[in-house]
Amino acid sequence: MRAAADISSDLEISRRAVMKPVTDVARAAGIPEAALELYGRYKAKIDPLLVPPRSTLGQVVLVTAMSPTPAGEGKSTVTVGLGDALAKAGASTVIALREPSLGPVLGLKGGATGGGYSQVVPMEDINLHFTGDFHAITTANNALTALLDNHIHQGNELGIDPRRIIFRRVMDMNDRSLRNIVIGLGGPAEGTPRQDGFDITVASEIMAVFCLARDLADLKERLARITVGYTYNRKPVTVRDLGVEGALALLLKDAVKPNLVQTLAGTPALIHGGPFANIAHGCNSVIATELARTVADVVVTEAGFGADLGAEKYMDITSRAADVAPDAVVLVATIRALKMHGGVPRDELGKANPEALEAGTANLRRHIANIRKFGLEPVVAVNVFSTDTPGEIEWLLDWCAAGGVAAAAADVWAAGGGGDGGDALAALVLAALEKPGDFRYLYPLDLPVEEKIRTVAREIYGADDVEFSLPALRRLEEIKAGGWDGLPVCMAKTQYSFSDDASLLGAPTGFTLHVRDLILKTGAGFVVALTGAVMTMPGLPKVPAALRMDVTADGTPQGLS
Repeated sequence: MRAAADISSDLEISRRAVMKPVTDVARAAGIPEAALELYGRYKAKIDPLLVPPRSTLGQVVLVTAMSPTPAGEGKSTVTVGLGDALAKAGASTVIALREPSLGPVLGLKGGATGGGYSQVVPMEDINLHFTGDFHAITTANNALTALLDNHIHQGNELGIDPRRIIFRRVMDMNDRSLRNIVIGLGGPAEGTPRQDGFDITVASEIMAVFCLARDLADLKERLARITVGYTYNRKPVTVRDLGVEGALALLLKDAVKPNLVQTLAGTPALIHGGPFANIAHGCNSVIATELARTVADVVVTEAGFGADLGAEKYMDITSRAADVAPDAVVLVATIRALKMHGGVPRDELGKANPEALEAGTANLRRHIANIRKFGLEPVVAVNVFSTDTPGEIEWLLDWCAAGGVAAAAADVWAAGGGGDGGDALAALVLAALEKPGDFRYLYPLDLPVEEKIRTVAREIYGADDVEFSLPALRRLEEIKAGGWDGLPVCMAKTQYSFSDDASLLGAPTGFTLHVRDLILKTGAGFVVALTGAVMTMPGLPKVPAALRMDVTADGTPQGLS
């Protein structure tokens, strides 16, 4: 169990690590040195074209979770710990994760490289700029907006209506002040005035395109299909119409190559792409996952937030874009998250409360049932915290057993997956891979977008029905008229609840999901449904994590966690 007396921060633990040269990590994974583009001694990009294919592809383990709470559940920690434990058990394993966004790192969430003795390293580099992929995506996105505005300023040959531009600028930071702005002020020489705004980079369609593309050619084609706005005659205008897909692909040609690092135990990890699962599809790049499958027998990947968000999108969006459907699913749960869903305030989660623990299982039960709707049988990982008692953990494992669900305690923060903290979980996952389920999608693509949204709301969230605002109803008509009804849906929703109300914890029923607008993403190949009050540009909290960060005179970061 995680020792209460162990006050080492994640950063301190990572600094004590003795890392292998990344060339050694690559060699052990069967990646030839010729395929590496080194970023120092411990990071490298990989050119997938220079990695020889295998006759058989590795199996995919998808790690997801019950509905998260502000207390944090440690899904990335379990992902890393499980990967280390599988490698320890003799399985050729590669971990595939998303890159951290600077907005949450400096805001509320902190770092996103796992924790304790189940981390990917070098932790500081990964959390701060890494190999520059997010900068490249931001630059490509804003180059497109600049080229679009320049086209209008230089005569507007395509007849683009400035009032109907739907492609927004982005930055990799939480900045609520930029959600809605006016550009082009100052006279005719400064451009055409119009209303605009910023999203966070991870919500950009270029981020989604980047993560769903299978190679550089597919990336360019998806970029070309992006709809940026409409003409005065209400005809869609795409990047292909502007003729700049080649320039955008050029800006992304290096970023599109996956990044290789390692865990504290030396397991290879590919970290690439980073859309949020509450406002985008929430999975790492297809290129990285497919590359991992060509070099390893088992690929451990992660979908963002709870299974109602990231996992559903992995199944219905990512698995349609490429041959990466999961062979097994791990569902992370914690004693404290169950208590919070059972009605316990955050500052009392360390106290024993068997009634709240039992009440909170309603949330976990629904997630288990939802995974089964995709034809897969989940393995529950109980991520252990220092405040958990042996009795609480035993009770939860017995509850899972009574429901016919395989479950194991995962003490990977304190003991590490390379130690003995993930052995029991790894054994259950290997057993699950021996008898993979009959994977299926939640809905067929020929279902209208409106009905796809209703299917997700009813089958996954437990809603009675969906209410569409007038703007959303107009968008539905535009989607049908444009021939885009066959696209899957990407639900943008609070991560804290099955509903669109973050305060409704547990497993609420009898509610209506409110869709306030729809955003067409023709390049990514899905339709985003904005529900409730979810924002595509988050704000910083009252006390941002940045306030505790610093750097010493020799350049050593302080305060990252």
